[in-house]
Parts: sequence; structure tokens; C-alpha cells
Amino acid sequence: RKGGWTLEEDLILINYIANHGEGVWNSLAKSAGLKRTGKSCRLRWLNYLRPDVRRGNITDEEQQLIMELHAKWGNRWSKIAKHLPGRTDNEIKNEWH
Repeated sequence: RKGGWTLEEDLILINYIANHGEGVWNSLAKSAGLKRTGKSCRLRWLNYLRPDVRRGNITDEEQQLIMELHAKWGNRWSKIAKHLPGRTDNEIKNEWH
């Protein structure tokens, strides 16, 4: 299935992971009954649905830390994201650009 995720699909993915945990994403997609690829499920979970994902504006302190870490490590967005709890590497990369 292509296109945006529906609320129903989000709930299926959230409930499946709550009951079974994360795993092999291709198998998870089939087992959950989603007509999505494993990659699509993984990205949806990691970037939008995880309970600890922080959405919204990046604070001035976070912005400063991003600049410092980028000067140190360059475009290593996942490494930088590990120092900003709840922020995704994709969100940090988009903020930088």
C-alpha cells in the first residue's frame, strides 16, 4: 500500500508492537496484517509513533548542541540524535538543512 498512513494503520502498528515488541520489520508488517513494507513500518514507528518521540520546535539549547556536535562529527545524524533524547535523526537533519 502506498500513500499516507491512516489512523487505523497507526493503531494496528502501535497495538502489535505493544503486544509483541519490535522485531524483524518485514515479518512484523505481515504478522500485524499491514499491507506496508517493513521499512515503512519501521520508519513510521521510529519517527512518529514511539511514545518517547518529542515533536515540535527544537529549543535554543538543542540547536546549540546540534551545532556543536555537527562541528565535531559532521553529518552523523544518528550519532547526534543519541545526545538529544526523543529527537529523531531525520528531524535533526531537517533542522540542520
